[in-house]
Amino acid sequence: MMLSTGLLKLAPRLTDGQFRRARRWAEGVSLWLAVLLMLFVHPLYAEANQMELENAGLLHFVDAGGRWQEPAIILDSEFEIRVSGLIADSQLTRRFRNTSGEWREGVFVFPLPENASVYGLTMKVGERTIVGKVQPKAEARKTYEKAKASGRHAANVEQQRPNLFTARVANIPPGETIAVELRYQQPVDYRAGEFELRLPTTLTPRYMPGQHLAEQSGQWQGGWAVPTTEVPDADAISPYTVRASDVDAGSHRASVRMTIDAGLPLARVISPTHRLETRLDGQTVQVQPEQGRLLMNRDFVVRWRPLAGQEPTAAVFHQRWQEEDYLLTMIVPGSGNARVLPRELVFVIDTSGSMAGESIRQARSALQRGLDTLKPEDRFNIIQFNNQTHALFMQPVPAIGNNLARARRYVDALNADGGTEMAPALELALATPTDGGGAEDPAERVRQVVFITDGAVGNEAALFNQIRQQLGRQRLFTVGIGSAPNLHFMREAARWGRGLYTAIQDPSDVGGPLETLFNAMEAPVLTDVRVEWPAQTGQVESFPARPGDLFQGEPLIQVVQGSAPEGVLKVSGKLPGGQKWERSLDLQQAAEGTGVARHWARQKIDSLLDTARLEGTQPDKSRVTRLAVEHGLMSPYTSFVAVDDTPVRPSGAPQGTDHLPTLLPAGSKAGMLRYPQTATVAPLLTALGLTGLMFAAAIGLLQRRQSV
Repeated sequence: MMLSTGLLKLAPRLTDGQFRRARRWAEGVSLWLAVLLMLFVHPLYAEANQMELENAGLLHFVDAGGRWQEPAIILDSEFEIRVSGLIADSQLTRRFRNTSGEWREGVFVFPLPENASVYGLTMKVGERTIVGKVQPKAEARKTYEKAKASGRHAANVEQQRPNLFTARVANIPPGETIAVELRYQQPVDYRAGEFELRLPTTLTPRYMPGQHLAEQSGQWQGGWAVPTTEVPDADAISPYTVRASDVDAGSHRASVRMTIDAGLPLARVISPTHRLETRLDGQTVQVQPEQGRLLMNRDFVVRWRPLAGQEPTAAVFHQRWQEEDYLLTMIVPGSGNARVLPRELVFVIDTSGSMAGESIRQARSALQRGLDTLKPEDRFNIIQFNNQTHALFMQPVPAIGNNLARARRYVDALNADGGTEMAPALELALATPTDGGGAEDPAERVRQVVFITDGAVGNEAALFNQIRQQLGRQRLFTVGIGSAPNLHFMREAARWGRGLYTAIQDPSDVGGPLETLFNAMEAPVLTDVRVEWPAQTGQVESFPARPGDLFQGEPLIQVVQGSAPEGVLKVSGKLPGGQKWERSLDLQQAAEGTGVARHWARQKIDSLLDTARLEGTQPDKSRVTRLAVEHGLMSPYTSFVAVDDTPVRPSGAPQGTDHLPTLLPAGSKAGMLRYPQTATVAPLLTALGLTGLMFAAAIGLLQRRQSV
């Protein structure tokens, strides 16, 4: 356009030939400028379009140059854990220290174990201690906001997911510290003769599918995502993820002290994630990290194994609470001689961007291990997914040399990039199987799906519902990958899939967990499991109400309300080959237990939520709330709030808010960083508009040229 205007000004001084040559030159330059501009804009458009596809347009990848402001609040954490039998009781202390000269509010989204029951909150300000209370979530939020506005110290902790919580601390004075103590308990995992406890310290940014529910404003958000149709609380579960160098050198560190009283002598205590310092005191072991304070960028995992011959085969614990009896029992069946049936295995591997770095290498190694377990009579297939889903074979094929060699080459070439569109992968993996031309009766073939992923998704509930609807007679097993996998997804997906789950924390840790899982997958140890509690007055309510199949090395754990520690508990089932198995347990031998009542209440709440999901109805909110308040537990509908009585912030003094980030999980690629910023697609739209104008000018010039 500018060139054309210049030619018109020069036209009176040019001859016709000179004008035509100048006009052709201007047209050529305009066309080349349009092409060059399009080449420049296209990568920007492609990147924006890819972000829209991968992340529903909710996040922005930016560097730290000028866009990230270090929070004024320094975060310090301290874990105190005591393991008694099958339950671990933990006190997590978060200290929010305000390094600025202004009053601040701190907001921190953080993970807890996926099976944690939060039952206590205490706020400490100087020498004062304020004990928190459980309230309905909306009421607790209102209480907190009122205290915040009036200048009083206040703390509020909410549950966003069973393993994801938000802590808010209001009116932190300049240069001062407010400590928030959270009490929670969790059952200890036990499988194949080994106990395990995991403390999550950070989280992998989750993929948020769906269409926007609101346009992103120019202001900084509490998270990097905005609500979508499939994840309406995306903004609440998307804390910024930054490098350790982006926060104060003393921030985001944690100390851990653990006491293990397993009730039996231990052969070893190890960690696949950190070097440990242990001290034995009789049957009690004191454990802490050798390095002292930990950087909060990977889960802290501890495992302990009893002495040979001391592995538990049965255990029962009793607690009397508010005039009610509660029992927690564990029974480990013998494996016997399992009859191995031919299998059809479908391996599903997550190749999305969140798996980049060490995670995809672990995932490839896990899949190769899975291929090693196949026998010639088995069939298999491999499905990879990110933005799109792709299967190696049209249908499962025999596990013979050529097919396995092709599969290994395929796995070695897998790379991580794109979004985490998990639903289509589940749809394909759980599709109704066909015979595929095999000689064996398909009814005799065990069909299993192995899902290898970090679980970094925000729409977990929809995926669990999909698994339940599509599962049929199949079994779904999950393998958690990375230094901070979403174990809530792993555990619940395997539960709805009637399978097992495991997690890999480190390349050196691949063998053990996978060997245990794949050995268990070869054949169930016990089917048609029945549990008979002794007949007593009153109603007995147990969870799980209907135990599923037990796999090799997996115990039956059940918690019950209303049964006194007397009489005999009978458990029976069917071994592979049809042989009957029975075990009796004298309840009078019950050991004194702590936290059994809270564990029962947590299982009851989960059961109410599950029932609603199965029936396609809304959960009984009032019943869940009442149960949670009675037992002092946090739930989807209840929160903890602690408020000081005396206002401390001077009237008119402003208060800023720090949304504290989480640290990038160890081994992740820098592409997973999420920084707050206010950038929009306006520059891209401007460039596209300019490109359109250039093309319009070029087309106009061509039309004029043709008319000459």
